[in-house]
Amino acid sequence: MLSNKSILITGGTGSFGKAFVKTLLERYPTIKRLVVFSRDELKQFEMEQQFSGRQYAGLRYFIGDVRDQSRLHRALEGIDVVIHAAALKQVPAAEYNPFECIKTNVLGAQNLIEACLDSKVQRVVALSTDKAAAPINLYGATKLCSDKLFVAANNIKGDRDIRFSVVRYGNVMGSRGSVVPFFLEKRSSGVLPITDPDMTRFNISLQDGVDMVLWAFENAWGGEVLVPKIPSYRITDLAQAIGPECKHPVIGIRPGEKIHEEMITASDSFNTVDMGKYYAILPVGAKYTMQDYCDKVDAKSVEKGFSYNSGSNSDFLTVDELRYLIKMHVDPNHSVTT
Repeated sequence: MLSNKSILITGGTGSFGKAFVKTLLERYPTIKRLVVFSRDELKQFEMEQQFSGRQYAGLRYFIGDVRDQSRLHRALEGIDVVIHAAALKQVPAAEYNPFECIKTNVLGAQNLIEACLDSKVQRVVALSTDKAAAPINLYGATKLCSDKLFVAANNIKGDRDIRFSVVRYGNVMGSRGSVVPFFLEKRSSGVLPITDPDMTRFNISLQDGVDMVLWAFENAWGGEVLVPKIPSYRITDLAQAIGPECKHPVIGIRPGEKIHEEMITASDSFNTVDMGKYYAILPVGAKYTMQDYCDKVDAKSVEKGFSYNSGSNSDFLTVDELRYLIKMHVDPNHSVTT
């Protein structure tokens, strides 16, 4: 559905945005227009060195902030499809500057929804996070609120041909500020600090995240929170994969940090269906029933009380598998110790 369409991505200069733009330019050469919308002019300048508007005729870079609804209206003129990746994501920064996080993650989400409803946008997919499931920090709480706004936007679309959906996944291997690049940088010091030896995380590559968003554009009905089935890893195994010769002191978890990631809570299980490759948390009060959804997409309801947690996941990556994935997706030019 993306052929001959105009697409806009908010937060388009982030890790996901770069991977998303690269994939679209490679797979969909007939895209009419691709707008990278973000507030950082330096990151846009740096990204344009890799993806130039001179090389890709439909590529545009718009400086703007999701806090500014009038700028969003201007950027969305003629846009068919929107991916919302803009967010303030650093947990400690959100705890210290709570309302700044709310302005971007909550008010910014509503600004985008309003602007999309006022334009002729047809599909909107918003990126979420595992921290939005049973949140214990402000960042997670703002993303849960954002998720609710995008789901509920389907209730006020009227007769507009538009669908709002959410994609939620956990730790992206190699994304900026995540543990893998942190460990790779610290490896030369001989010390890889571990917050808690029992800690686990889900793992997904940037490309798998991009592919899931593209799948959502094609298949989402509107109102779902889509969750991928992905493996987990133990933080101790990751430290062993990256720096087996390093010391691994335990320093304690940071405020607002969980021992295990959770993407579907037991409370969500009553509205969750298993689609094979993905789970979908369906909206309450949607115009379609759970049975309709299951029949049409060949899904089945999960058991009541089911939860999707990185600690109780049935699929865990080994140390060797982690090394391979790091070489493939994060550190191709510098061998990880085997």
